[in-house]
Amino acid sequence: MKKLKALGFKVTPFLEVAGDIEEVIAICRKWQTKRGTLPYNIDGMVIKVNDFELHRKMGATIKSPRWAIARKFPAEQAISNIVDIILSVGRTGTVTPIAILEPVQLSGSVVSRSTLHNQDEIERKDIRIGDTVIVEKGGEIIPKIVKVVTEKRTGKERKFRMPGNCPVCNSKLLQDEDKVAVRCINKSCPAQVKGSILHFASRSAMNIDGLGYMLVEQLVEKKLVRNFADIYGLKLDVLIDIERMGKKSSENLLNAIEQSKGSGFARFIYALGIRHVGIRAAHILALAFCTMTDLMKASFDDLESLEEIGPVIAESIVQFFKTKENRKLITDLKQAAVKMERVKKSQGKMAFSGKTFVLTGKMENFTREEARECIEMLGGKVTSSVSKKTDFVIAGDDPGSKLDKAMKLGVRVVNEDEFREMVGE
Repeated sequence: MKKLKALGFKVTPFLEVAGDIEEVIAICRKWQTKRGTLPYNIDGMVIKVNDFELHRKMGATIKSPRWAIARKFPAEQAISNIVDIILSVGRTGTVTPIAILEPVQLSGSVVSRSTLHNQDEIERKDIRIGDTVIVEKGGEIIPKIVKVVTEKRTGKERKFRMPGNCPVCNSKLLQDEDKVAVRCINKSCPAQVKGSILHFASRSAMNIDGLGYMLVEQLVEKKLVRNFADIYGLKLDVLIDIERMGKKSSENLLNAIEQSKGSGFARFIYALGIRHVGIRAAHILALAFCTMTDLMKASFDDLESLEEIGPVIAESIVQFFKTKENRKLITDLKQAAVKMERVKKSQGKMAFSGKTFVLTGKMENFTREEARECIEMLGGKVTSSVSKKTDFVIAGDDPGSKLDKAMKLGVRVVNEDEFREMVGE
Protein backbone atom coordinates (compact mmCIF):
# COMPACT_ATOMS: atom_id res chain seq x y z
CA MET A 1 0.00 0.00 0.00
CA LYS A 2 2.90 2.33 0.76
CA LYS A 3 4.42 1.55 -2.65
CA LEU A 4 1.11 2.29 -4.37
CA LYS A 5 0.90 5.62 -2.57
CA ALA A 6 4.49 6.46 -3.63
CA LEU A 7 3.53 5.68 -7.25
CA GLY A 8 0.72 8.24 -7.09
CA PHE A 9 -2.32 6.07 -6.43
CA LYS A 10 -5.00 7.23 -4.01
CA VAL A 11 -4.62 5.15 -0.86
CA THR A 12 -6.78 5.46 2.26
CA PRO A 13 -4.89 7.29 5.04
CA PHE A 14 -6.65 5.17 7.67
CA LEU A 15 -4.64 1.95 7.28
CA GLU A 16 -3.80 0.27 10.59
CA VAL A 17 -1.72 -2.79 11.47
CA ALA A 18 -2.97 -4.95 14.35
CA GLY A 19 -0.77 -7.25 16.42
CA ASP A 20 -3.50 -9.75 17.32
CA ILE A 21 -7.22 -10.42 16.91
CA GLU A 22 -8.13 -8.42 20.02
CA GLU A 23 -6.52 -5.36 18.48
CA VAL A 24 -8.42 -6.04 15.22
CA ILE A 25 -11.71 -6.06 17.16
CA ALA A 26 -10.77 -2.83 18.96
CA ILE A 27 -9.99 -1.07 15.64
CA CYS A 28 -13.31 -2.22 14.16
CA ARG A 29 -15.24 -0.95 17.19
CA LYS A 30 -13.42 2.38 17.02
CA TRP A 31 -14.36 2.94 13.37
CA GLN A 32 -17.92 1.80 13.99
CA THR A 33 -18.36 4.89 16.20
CA LYS A 34 -16.22 7.16 13.96
CA ARG A 35 -17.76 6.15 10.60
CA GLY A 36 -19.85 9.34 10.51
CA THR A 37 -16.69 11.51 10.55
CA LEU A 38 -15.52 10.25 7.15
CA PRO A 39 -16.25 12.23 3.95
CA TYR A 40 -17.81 9.11 2.40
CA ASN A 41 -20.05 6.23 3.53
CA ILE A 42 -18.64 2.91 4.72
CA ASP A 43 -20.48 -0.26 5.75
CA GLY A 44 -17.64 -2.12 7.48
CA MET A 45 -13.94 -2.90 7.70
CA VAL A 46 -11.73 -5.08 5.50
CA ILE A 47 -9.25 -7.17 7.49
CA LYS A 48 -6.29 -8.73 5.65
CA VAL A 49 -3.35 -10.92 6.63
CA ASN A 50 -0.31 -8.69 6.12
CA ASP A 51 1.99 -11.32 4.58
CA PHE A 52 2.10 -12.35 0.90
CA GLU A 53 3.65 -15.73 1.70
CA LEU A 54 0.74 -16.51 4.02
CA HIS A 55 -1.64 -15.45 1.23
CA ARG A 56 -0.14 -18.18 -0.94
CA LYS A 57 -0.33 -20.80 1.83
CA MET A 58 -3.89 -19.92 2.89
CA GLY A 59 -5.18 -19.85 -0.67
CA ALA A 60 -8.74 -19.01 -1.69
CA THR A 61 -12.14 -20.55 -2.23
CA ILE A 62 -14.06 -20.09 -5.48
CA LYS A 63 -15.73 -16.97 -4.10
CA SER A 64 -13.20 -15.33 -1.82
CA PRO A 65 -9.63 -15.37 -0.45
CA ARG A 66 -9.00 -17.05 2.90
CA TRP A 67 -6.56 -14.30 3.89
CA ALA A 68 -9.12 -11.47 3.93
CA ILE A 69 -12.57 -10.91 5.40
CA ALA A 70 -15.09 -8.06 5.49
CA ARG A 71 -16.56 -7.23 8.89
CA LYS A 72 -19.88 -5.46 8.33
CA PHE A 73 -21.09 -2.87 10.82
CA PRO A 74 -24.60 -3.23 12.26
CA ALA A 75 -27.08 -1.45 9.98
CA GLU A 76 -27.63 2.22 10.79
CA GLN A 77 -31.14 2.87 12.09
CA ALA A 78 -33.43 5.89 12.16
CA ILE A 79 -36.86 6.71 13.60
CA SER A 80 -39.70 7.84 11.34
CA ASN A 81 -43.50 7.85 11.16
CA ILE A 82 -45.78 6.00 8.74
CA VAL A 83 -47.82 8.67 6.97
CA ASP A 84 -49.76 6.21 4.79
CA ILE A 85 -49.73 2.74 3.26
CA ILE A 86 -50.23 2.58 -0.50
CA LEU A 87 -50.31 -0.33 -2.95
CA SER A 88 -47.98 -1.08 -5.86
CA VAL A 89 -48.96 -3.46 -8.67
CA GLY A 90 -46.09 -5.33 -10.36
CA ARG A 91 -45.86 -6.73 -13.88
CA THR A 92 -47.06 -10.18 -12.76
CA GLY A 93 -50.02 -8.64 -10.93
CA THR A 94 -48.61 -9.04 -7.41
CA VAL A 95 -49.94 -6.26 -5.18
CA THR A 96 -47.39 -5.03 -2.63
CA PRO A 97 -48.15 -2.66 0.28
CA ILE A 98 -45.66 0.24 0.55
CA ALA A 99 -45.20 2.36 3.68
CA ILE A 100 -44.95 6.11 3.01
CA LEU A 101 -42.61 7.49 5.65
CA GLU A 102 -41.81 10.95 6.89
CA PRO A 103 -38.48 11.56 5.06
CA VAL A 104 -35.48 10.62 7.19
CA GLN A 105 -31.72 10.64 6.54
CA LEU A 106 -30.32 7.12 6.63
CA SER A 107 -26.94 5.75 5.48
CA GLY A 108 -26.23 8.63 3.14
CA SER A 109 -29.65 9.07 1.52
CA VAL A 110 -33.16 10.27 2.29
CA VAL A 111 -35.60 7.42 2.90
CA SER A 112 -39.33 8.06 2.39
CA ARG A 113 -40.63 4.59 1.42
CA SER A 114 -40.32 1.01 2.60
CA THR A 115 -41.88 -2.16 1.25
CA LEU A 116 -44.12 -4.04 3.69
CA HIS A 117 -44.15 -7.19 1.50
CA ASN A 118 -47.66 -8.50 2.29
CA GLN A 119 -50.56 -8.50 4.74
CA ASP A 120 -49.04 -11.32 6.81
CA GLU A 121 -45.85 -9.30 7.36
CA ILE A 122 -47.88 -6.22 8.38
CA GLU A 123 -49.81 -8.28 10.93
CA ARG A 124 -46.69 -10.06 12.22
CA LYS A 125 -45.04 -6.72 13.03
CA ASP A 126 -48.37 -5.10 13.97
CA ILE A 127 -47.69 -2.13 11.67
CA ARG A 128 -50.36 0.60 11.55
CA ILE A 129 -50.79 3.88 9.69
CA GLY A 130 -49.54 6.64 11.99
CA ASP A 131 -47.08 4.40 13.85
CA THR A 132 -43.60 5.53 14.90
CA VAL A 133 -41.18 2.95 13.50
CA ILE A 134 -37.48 2.06 13.44
CA VAL A 135 -36.11 1.92 9.89
CA GLU A 136 -32.84 0.49 8.59
CA LYS A 137 -31.34 -0.41 5.22
CA GLY A 138 -31.02 -4.12 4.58
CA GLY A 139 -27.49 -4.63 3.28
CA GLU A 140 -27.08 -0.85 3.46
CA ILE A 141 -29.35 -0.59 0.38
CA ILE A 142 -33.03 -1.57 0.79
CA PRO A 143 -35.06 0.34 3.42
CA LYS A 144 -37.05 -1.87 5.77
CA ILE A 145 -39.09 -1.39 8.92
CA VAL A 146 -37.45 -3.25 11.78
CA LYS A 147 -40.13 -2.74 14.43
CA VAL A 148 -42.86 -0.47 15.74
CA VAL A 149 -42.19 1.82 18.72
CA THR A 150 -45.45 0.81 20.43
CA GLU A 151 -44.87 3.02 23.49
CA LYS A 152 -45.32 6.07 21.24
CA ARG A 153 -48.83 5.08 20.12
CA THR A 154 -51.56 7.64 20.81
CA GLY A 155 -54.61 5.57 19.90
CA LYS A 156 -55.12 7.42 16.59
CA GLU A 157 -53.19 4.80 14.59
CA ARG A 158 -55.18 2.87 11.97
CA LYS A 159 -54.89 -0.80 11.04
CA PHE A 160 -54.38 -1.61 7.35
CA ARG A 161 -56.26 -4.26 5.40
CA MET A 162 -55.61 -5.32 1.81
CA PRO A 163 -58.56 -4.32 -0.39
CA GLY A 164 -60.56 -6.82 -2.41
CA ASN A 165 -60.03 -4.96 -5.66
CA CYS A 166 -56.99 -3.77 -7.62
CA PRO A 167 -56.06 -0.15 -6.82
CA VAL A 168 -55.27 0.48 -10.50
CA CYS A 169 -57.99 -1.23 -12.56
CA ASN A 170 -60.51 -2.16 -9.82
CA SER A 171 -60.51 -5.85 -10.86
CA LYS A 172 -60.94 -8.52 -8.19
CA LEU A 173 -57.76 -9.49 -6.33
CA LEU A 174 -56.93 -13.16 -5.91
CA GLN A 175 -54.83 -14.90 -3.25
CA ASP A 176 -53.32 -18.18 -4.39
CA GLU A 177 -53.86 -21.17 -2.13
CA ASP A 178 -50.96 -21.63 0.34
CA LYS A 179 -49.46 -18.28 -0.78
CA VAL A 180 -49.32 -14.94 1.02
CA ALA A 181 -49.12 -12.84 -2.15
CA VAL A 182 -52.26 -11.17 -3.50
CA ARG A 183 -52.52 -10.70 -7.27
CA CYS A 184 -54.59 -8.76 -9.79
CA ILE A 185 -55.75 -11.30 -12.37
CA ASN A 186 -56.63 -8.74 -15.05
CA LYS A 187 -53.87 -8.99 -17.69
CA SER A 188 -55.07 -5.67 -19.18
CA CYS A 189 -54.42 -3.83 -15.91
CA PRO A 190 -52.39 -0.71 -16.88
CA ALA A 191 -49.84 -1.33 -14.12
CA GLN A 192 -49.16 -4.85 -15.38
CA VAL A 193 -49.05 -3.66 -18.99
CA LYS A 194 -46.43 -1.01 -18.14
CA GLY A 195 -44.39 -3.51 -16.13
CA SER A 196 -44.49 -6.19 -18.83
CA ILE A 197 -43.42 -3.71 -21.55
CA LEU A 198 -40.53 -2.42 -19.43
CA HIS A 199 -39.42 -6.01 -18.79
CA PHE A 200 -39.75 -6.90 -22.49
CA ALA A 201 -37.60 -3.90 -23.48
CA SER A 202 -34.98 -4.36 -20.72
CA ARG A 203 -31.32 -4.95 -21.48
CA SER A 204 -31.36 -8.65 -20.57
CA ALA A 205 -34.48 -9.18 -22.68
CA MET A 206 -35.04 -7.49 -26.08
CA ASN A 207 -32.68 -4.60 -25.24
CA ILE A 208 -34.75 -1.77 -26.75
CA ASP A 209 -32.67 1.30 -25.93
CA GLY A 210 -34.77 4.43 -25.34
CA LEU A 211 -37.96 2.68 -24.21
CA GLY A 212 -37.84 3.82 -20.58
CA TYR A 213 -40.40 4.27 -17.81
CA MET A 214 -41.61 7.78 -18.68
CA LEU A 215 -42.19 6.93 -22.34
CA VAL A 216 -43.90 3.61 -21.56
CA GLU A 217 -46.19 5.36 -19.09
CA GLN A 218 -47.27 7.86 -21.76
CA LEU A 219 -47.72 5.17 -24.43
CA VAL A 220 -49.99 3.12 -22.14
CA GLU A 221 -51.96 6.09 -20.81
CA LYS A 222 -52.56 7.39 -24.35
CA LYS A 223 -53.62 3.82 -25.29
CA LEU A 224 -51.02 3.71 -28.06
CA VAL A 225 -49.84 0.32 -26.79
CA ARG A 226 -51.90 -2.29 -24.95
CA ASN A 227 -49.16 -4.95 -24.76
CA PHE A 228 -45.54 -5.37 -25.86
CA ALA A 229 -46.54 -6.66 -29.30
CA ASP A 230 -47.92 -3.18 -30.04
CA ILE A 231 -44.39 -1.76 -29.72
CA TYR A 232 -43.66 -3.07 -33.22
CA GLY A 233 -46.55 -1.10 -34.67
CA LEU A 234 -45.36 2.33 -33.48
CA LYS A 235 -44.87 4.95 -36.20
CA LEU A 236 -42.69 8.05 -36.42
CA ASP A 237 -45.57 10.53 -36.65
CA VAL A 238 -47.14 9.09 -33.48
CA LEU A 239 -43.90 9.17 -31.46
CA ILE A 240 -43.02 12.75 -32.46
CA ASP A 241 -46.25 14.01 -30.87
CA ILE A 242 -45.31 12.54 -27.48
CA GLU A 243 -43.80 14.87 -24.88
CA ARG A 244 -39.97 14.97 -24.93
CA MET A 245 -39.83 12.88 -28.11
CA GLY A 246 -38.26 14.80 -31.00
CA LYS A 247 -37.67 13.45 -34.49
CA LYS A 248 -34.14 12.21 -33.81
CA SER A 249 -34.98 10.39 -30.57
CA SER A 250 -38.08 8.89 -32.24
CA GLU A 251 -35.99 7.62 -35.15
CA ASN A 252 -33.43 6.16 -32.76
CA LEU A 253 -36.16 4.35 -30.85
CA LEU A 254 -37.69 2.91 -34.03
CA ASN A 255 -34.25 1.67 -35.09
CA ALA A 256 -33.76 0.03 -31.69
CA ILE A 257 -37.19 -1.61 -31.98
CA GLU A 258 -36.32 -2.95 -35.43
CA GLN A 259 -32.96 -4.31 -34.26
CA SER A 260 -34.61 -6.04 -31.29
CA LYS A 261 -36.41 -8.41 -33.67
CA GLY A 262 -33.18 -10.40 -33.93
CA SER A 263 -32.23 -10.39 -30.24
CA GLY A 264 -32.19 -14.18 -30.07
CA PHE A 265 -34.47 -16.99 -28.95
CA ALA A 266 -33.31 -17.13 -25.31
CA ARG A 267 -33.74 -13.39 -24.84
CA PHE A 268 -37.19 -13.58 -26.45
CA ILE A 269 -38.33 -16.34 -24.07
CA TYR A 270 -37.10 -14.32 -21.08
CA ALA A 271 -38.76 -11.17 -22.46
CA LEU A 272 -42.19 -12.84 -22.42
CA GLY A 273 -42.15 -12.53 -18.63
CA ILE A 274 -43.33 -16.06 -17.84
CA ARG A 275 -43.52 -16.42 -14.05
CA HIS A 276 -40.45 -18.13 -12.54
CA VAL A 277 -38.61 -18.17 -15.90
CA GLY A 278 -35.40 -16.18 -15.44
CA ILE A 279 -32.46 -15.71 -17.78
CA ARG A 280 -30.93 -19.11 -16.98
CA ALA A 281 -34.18 -21.02 -17.50
CA ALA A 282 -34.76 -19.14 -20.78
CA HIS A 283 -31.36 -20.30 -22.07
CA ILE A 284 -32.13 -23.91 -21.14
CA LEU A 285 -35.47 -23.74 -22.96
CA ALA A 286 -33.89 -22.13 -26.03
CA LEU A 287 -31.38 -24.97 -26.26
CA ALA A 288 -34.03 -27.67 -25.76
CA PHE A 289 -36.57 -26.36 -28.30
CA CYS A 290 -35.77 -25.13 -31.80
CA THR A 291 -38.80 -22.87 -32.24
CA MET A 292 -41.50 -21.13 -30.25
CA THR A 293 -44.03 -23.54 -31.75
CA ASP A 294 -42.08 -26.47 -30.26
CA LEU A 295 -41.96 -24.79 -26.86
CA MET A 296 -45.68 -23.99 -26.93
CA LYS A 297 -46.49 -27.65 -27.66
CA ALA A 298 -44.26 -28.97 -24.86
CA SER A 299 -46.05 -30.91 -22.12
CA PHE A 300 -45.43 -30.67 -18.40
CA ASP A 301 -43.40 -33.92 -18.55
CA ASP A 302 -41.34 -32.67 -21.52
CA LEU A 303 -40.40 -29.55 -19.59
CA GLU A 304 -39.77 -31.15 -16.21
CA SER A 305 -37.42 -33.69 -17.80
CA LEU A 306 -35.01 -30.85 -18.67
CA GLU A 307 -32.05 -30.30 -16.36
CA GLU A 308 -32.72 -27.40 -13.92
CA ILE A 309 -36.40 -27.10 -14.92
CA GLY A 310 -38.47 -28.16 -11.91
CA PRO A 311 -42.24 -28.69 -11.52
CA VAL A 312 -43.00 -25.08 -10.56
CA ILE A 313 -41.33 -23.64 -13.69
CA ALA A 314 -42.78 -26.39 -15.90
CA GLU A 315 -46.33 -25.74 -14.66
CA SER A 316 -45.89 -21.97 -15.09
CA ILE A 317 -44.81 -22.41 -18.72
CA VAL A 318 -47.70 -24.75 -19.51
CA GLN A 319 -50.24 -22.35 -17.97
CA PHE A 320 -48.73 -19.37 -19.79
CA PHE A 321 -49.24 -20.91 -23.21
CA LYS A 322 -52.71 -22.20 -22.31
CA THR A 323 -53.90 -18.61 -21.99
CA LYS A 324 -55.66 -17.30 -25.09
CA GLU A 325 -54.25 -13.76 -24.71
CA ASN A 326 -50.68 -15.06 -24.52
CA ARG A 327 -51.08 -17.20 -27.64
CA LYS A 328 -52.43 -14.15 -29.47
CA LEU A 329 -49.39 -12.14 -28.32
CA ILE A 330 -47.10 -14.74 -29.89
CA THR A 331 -49.09 -14.61 -33.13
CA ASP A 332 -48.91 -10.80 -33.24
CA LEU A 333 -45.16 -10.86 -32.62
CA LYS A 334 -44.69 -13.39 -35.42
CA GLN A 335 -46.61 -11.12 -37.77
CA ALA A 336 -44.29 -8.28 -36.74
CA ALA A 337 -41.36 -10.46 -37.95
CA VAL A 338 -39.83 -10.94 -34.50
CA LYS A 339 -37.49 -13.93 -34.71
CA MET A 340 -38.48 -16.61 -32.23
CA GLU A 341 -36.42 -19.63 -33.11
CA ARG A 342 -32.95 -20.89 -32.35
CA VAL A 343 -30.31 -19.90 -34.90
CA LYS A 344 -29.54 -23.09 -36.76
CA LYS A 345 -25.90 -24.02 -37.25
CA SER A 346 -24.57 -26.73 -39.49
CA GLN A 347 -22.97 -29.64 -37.62
CA GLY A 348 -19.58 -28.61 -38.95
CA LYS A 349 -19.83 -25.31 -37.09
CA MET A 350 -20.83 -26.78 -33.71
CA ALA A 351 -17.26 -26.24 -32.55
CA PHE A 352 -18.03 -26.36 -28.81
CA SER A 353 -20.20 -29.48 -28.78
CA GLY A 354 -19.64 -31.33 -25.50
CA LYS A 355 -17.31 -28.63 -24.16
CA THR A 356 -17.73 -26.91 -20.78
CA PHE A 357 -16.74 -23.27 -20.23
CA VAL A 358 -16.32 -21.00 -17.22
CA LEU A 359 -16.26 -17.18 -17.52
CA THR A 360 -14.23 -14.93 -15.22
CA GLY A 361 -13.26 -11.27 -15.32
CA LYS A 362 -14.59 -8.46 -17.48
CA MET A 363 -14.38 -8.57 -21.28
CA GLU A 364 -14.15 -5.50 -23.49
CA ASN A 365 -16.30 -6.65 -26.41
CA PHE A 366 -18.69 -9.11 -24.74
CA THR A 367 -21.08 -8.97 -21.81
CA ARG A 368 -21.30 -12.21 -19.83
CA GLU A 369 -24.68 -12.86 -21.43
CA GLU A 370 -23.34 -12.36 -24.98
CA ALA A 371 -20.38 -14.66 -24.32
CA ARG A 372 -22.76 -17.31 -22.94
CA GLU A 373 -24.98 -17.01 -26.02
CA CYS A 374 -21.98 -17.48 -28.35
CA ILE A 375 -20.85 -20.59 -26.48
CA GLU A 376 -24.28 -22.18 -26.31
CA MET A 377 -25.01 -21.36 -29.96
CA LEU A 378 -21.92 -23.40 -30.86
CA GLY A 379 -23.02 -26.33 -28.72
CA GLY A 380 -21.07 -25.58 -25.53
CA LYS A 381 -22.16 -25.35 -21.91
CA VAL A 382 -21.37 -22.60 -19.38
CA THR A 383 -21.01 -23.41 -15.67
CA SER A 384 -20.27 -21.21 -12.67
CA SER A 385 -17.37 -23.14 -11.12
CA VAL A 386 -14.07 -24.63 -12.31
CA SER A 387 -13.51 -28.38 -11.99
CA LYS A 388 -11.55 -31.15 -13.68
CA LYS A 389 -14.45 -31.45 -16.14
CA THR A 390 -14.02 -27.82 -17.31
CA ASP A 391 -12.54 -27.59 -20.82
CA PHE A 392 -11.93 -23.83 -21.08
CA VAL A 393 -11.79 -20.83 -18.75
CA ILE A 394 -12.38 -17.53 -20.59
CA ALA A 395 -10.44 -14.89 -18.64
CA GLY A 396 -11.08 -11.17 -19.06
CA ASP A 397 -9.66 -8.25 -17.08
CA ASP A 398 -9.44 -8.63 -13.29
CA PRO A 399 -10.18 -12.38 -13.20
CA GLY A 400 -11.08 -13.88 -9.87
CA SER A 401 -10.04 -17.02 -8.05
CA LYS A 402 -11.48 -19.14 -10.87
CA LEU A 403 -8.34 -18.36 -12.88
CA ASP A 404 -6.09 -19.58 -10.05
CA LYS A 405 -8.06 -22.81 -9.74
CA ALA A 406 -7.96 -23.34 -13.53
CA MET A 407 -4.18 -23.00 -13.56
CA LYS A 408 -3.88 -25.34 -10.57
CA LEU A 409 -6.03 -27.98 -12.31
CA GLY A 410 -4.34 -27.50 -15.68
CA VAL A 411 -7.53 -26.27 -17.38
CA ARG A 412 -6.89 -24.38 -20.61
CA VAL A 413 -7.22 -20.59 -20.12
CA VAL A 414 -7.94 -18.34 -23.11
CA ASN A 415 -8.09 -14.54 -23.24
CA GLU A 416 -10.72 -12.45 -25.01
CA ASP A 417 -8.83 -12.22 -28.33
CA GLU A 418 -8.42 -15.98 -28.44
CA PHE A 419 -12.09 -16.44 -27.58
CA ARG A 420 -13.11 -14.13 -30.46
CA GLU A 421 -11.05 -16.25 -32.85
CA MET A 422 -12.72 -19.40 -31.50
CA VAL A 423 -16.27 -18.14 -32.00
CA GLY A 424 -15.55 -16.47 -35.36
CA GLU A 425 -18.62 -14.78 -36.84
